[in-house]
Amino acid sequence: MALYLRILYIITGLTGIEVSVKTGKSISIPCLYESKYKNHVKYLCEGYTWGSCRYAVKTNKPDPSGKYSISDDKNQQIFTVTIKQLAYENADYWCVVEINNGPDHGKYFKLSVTSWTPSLYVDHQRITGYIGENITIRCRHSYSGKMKWCRLGYHCVTGSSGSIDGAAVTTHMSKPNVFTVTMSGLKSENSGWYWCAKGDIQIPVYLNVTEKPITSKYSKLNYTFCRVPFDLKILIIPLSLLIVAIIVAFLIWFIIKQSKCY
Repeated sequence: MALYLRILYIITGLTGIEVSVKTGKSISIPCLYESKYKNHVKYLCEGYTWGSCRYAVKTNKPDPSGKYSISDDKNQQIFTVTIKQLAYENADYWCVVEINNGPDHGKYFKLSVTSWTPSLYVDHQRITGYIGENITIRCRHSYSGKMKWCRLGYHCVTGSSGSIDGAAVTTHMSKPNVFTVTMSGLKSENSGWYWCAKGDIQIPVYLNVTEKPITSKYSKLNYTFCRVPFDLKILIIPLSLLIVAIIVAFLIWFIIKQSKCY
C-alpha cells in the first residue's frame, strides 16, 4: 500500500457522502472507478483519516470475520463493498483502488448508524424489474425538501420527470416524506446502481433488469384424482358365497358326469 492516499475524482459516485442506516442492518456501497483500473486490486479501508485507516477487506484478500465483503464488476467498472451487522456508531470508510508503485486512489464516505429510523432509506436495496415494464422505488426520508434520483456515474433526474438510459423517469411525493420514483420502459442496459439523494445524504439502490419468466397457464392447474372410499370387508360375504356356489356347481357337474359313465 502507498504511504499516503491521493484524493482524486478517480472514484466517483457514491463517495464523499453520508449514508444513513439502522443498527444491526447491512449496507452495500458501490464504488465507481476508471476502466484503466479494472485489473487493479480494490479495497475498503476503515478510518476517518488516512493515517488511522486500516484495511477492512480487499478483492484479493477476503475478510475472515465475514463482516465485510467485496465484489468487482469489471464490465461496469464498479466494485461493491458490503458491511454487515452495523454497530450503533458513526463509521468512516474509504473506497480505494490500489496503485502499483504509486499512491492509491480513493474517496471517503460516512455511515451514520442509528437505532432509530434512518433519515433516508428504502425498503429493499436490491430490486428486480422486467424488460419493457415499469418499476417503482420509494425513498423514505425524515425531513421535507428537494430530492433527486440518479444513476451512479451518470446524470440525475431532479424534477418531476426525465429519462435515464432510455427509460422514462417520473418522481413525486406520494405521501409525506415518501419520494416515489417510477422508471418506465425498462431495458437490460438499465441494470445497475442508482441512488436517492437529499442533500449530502444518499442511499444506493441496485436495479436488476431481466426478462420476465414465462409461466404456462397449464402449470397453474392442479390435477386432483378423486378417491372414492372403499371398504374391502363388504366384499367378503359375496365372494364367499360365490366361491361356495362355484364349488357346489363343480361337484354337481362331476357327479352327473360320473353317473353317465356308468
